[in-house]
Amino acid sequence: MKKSERINQMLRFINQKQMFTLKNLMDEFQISKRTALRDIASLEELGVPLFVEYGRYGGYRLVKSMTLPPISFTSQEVFALYFAMQALQSFVSSPFQISFHSIHEKFLEWASPKQREKIENLQNRVAFYHAEQTNECIYLEELLLAAVQSKSLKIHYHTPKQMKVRCIKPISIYAMKGNWYCQAYDLDKNAYRVFRCDRITSLEVVDHEYTIDLSNVNIHNAHSLWKPTEQAIRFKCSITDTGLEKFKQQQFPSMKVIKEDGKMYLTGTYIPTELDFIISYLASFGKSIAIIDPPLLKEQLREYYLDLINHL
Repeated sequence: MKKSERINQMLRFINQKQMFTLKNLMDEFQISKRTALRDIASLEELGVPLFVEYGRYGGYRLVKSMTLPPISFTSQEVFALYFAMQALQSFVSSPFQISFHSIHEKFLEWASPKQREKIENLQNRVAFYHAEQTNECIYLEELLLAAVQSKSLKIHYHTPKQMKVRCIKPISIYAMKGNWYCQAYDLDKNAYRVFRCDRITSLEVVDHEYTIDLSNVNIHNAHSLWKPTEQAIRFKCSITDTGLEKFKQQQFPSMKVIKEDGKMYLTGTYIPTELDFIISYLASFGKSIAIIDPPLLKEQLREYYLDLINHL
């Protein structure tokens, strides 16, 4: 790390700590005692008001809180931030209605002329190809805030077949294959569910008591809440390496890949009302899977393929 960058980070570090020792600086920035002393001298030359306290429990103390200088970024950090924003281009909706174009203009205005030139050159060398969002989600901000603030919501949820009313406790939101999804706990059914955000047509905050503890549940472990219903039908398919790659691109909490005797299998459950979904999902794997159980599901997939052939 260059000294100028280290000093910049050190300013934020000591402003947060208010009191620190040489060892604190040495451990935080992986520097020697001599370098730490030189950096403190540099901070004092910049006008940082430091007071030295001697003795066993001594160290350095800020006389008063500083007003930090504007945050500066290295060129590599600027490029990383800029290209991370490219993903916003494909979303019709995003939390807090952030527009890529407005961010793009402000970002380039802030960057130095040399950085702008490099960004323009990099635009011709890097591209992001992913599914574009086509359905607008009007309640993304409300769903995200409800998850952060631990609020319960009453939602009207439109499925292809009917309109449903649900009381949910949002856990998180995420984007996948051009759609936004809300991980939530269905308070009416006492079960973990995932909802397509664009299918939520209205919502309101409600008071709802729930017995399950969701304080430690987040986007990384929410799937652990999922449990099959009494109507759930179990299935098992052999799966190839190609199929495994596809599965990793679009996973569902009701499914997992297991290994038995050196072979891989896609296992999971579905309920009778999800038959069209599970058939379409398994068909998307092509030759990379083969249904083992139940035999009826295998026959239904065969009928699906025959119907496609007859349609050609």
